[in-house]
Amino acid sequence: MPESGPPRAGEAMSPLWIWIGAVALYALFSLWYVGGSGPLTPAEIDRYLARLEDGPERRDPDRLATLRKFLEQDDGREFFMANLARLPDEPVADPTTGEFRPAGDVLREYTGRFLPSLFRRAGHPAFFGRTAGGYVEQWGVAPDPGWSFVGIIRYRSRRDMMELATSPAFAPAHAYKLVSMSNTLAFPTSPGRVFLGPRVWVALVLGLLAALTQILVGRG
Repeated sequence: MPESGPPRAGEAMSPLWIWIGAVALYALFSLWYVGGSGPLTPAEIDRYLARLEDGPERRDPDRLATLRKFLEQDDGREFFMANLARLPDEPVADPTTGEFRPAGDVLREYTGRFLPSLFRRAGHPAFFGRTAGGYVEQWGVAPDPGWSFVGIIRYRSRRDMMELATSPAFAPAHAYKLVSMSNTLAFPTSPGRVFLGPRVWVALVLGLLAALTQILVGRG
């Protein structure tokens, strides 16, 4: 019977091991991307909110109450945060230097610090687009303030969101967000159906690489 097991040095790699490696890599990606810490506990919720109450949020009890309800309904799964933002037309003061700069440039100081921390927790932008016009339909809501863009951010879990929001290391970056947006609105949404998210394209990329590797090895 032929010997089984990983290929020895100098031996051609079996196509089976190529695909086993691709599946193993995808399994590792899935463990990281999906997580699995479970819903937030009451103690965790109290700890996160206590951190926020030490900052500017304590002046907005309604916001804290809404956030508490959202955290208490945690299912331990991913969610998406929909964000609307309006950038002022006039320059704004840089929180660090005091220099007046375009609001978009100041906002990039925030996103340049926010996105790396988000990526490390398997979060990422799912959609971004600049507005192309005013409200086409509108009733029961405030007048359009002139939104500049809409962004949708994927969070692996509510725990990850709160870790970001309450991290002392990330706190200085928040000042850039506050001064660069004259209006903002954000609300969480359930994932629904994501047709071409990382779960799909990572699998496609790994499958393509495995197929190409098999072809190259077969030619060797």
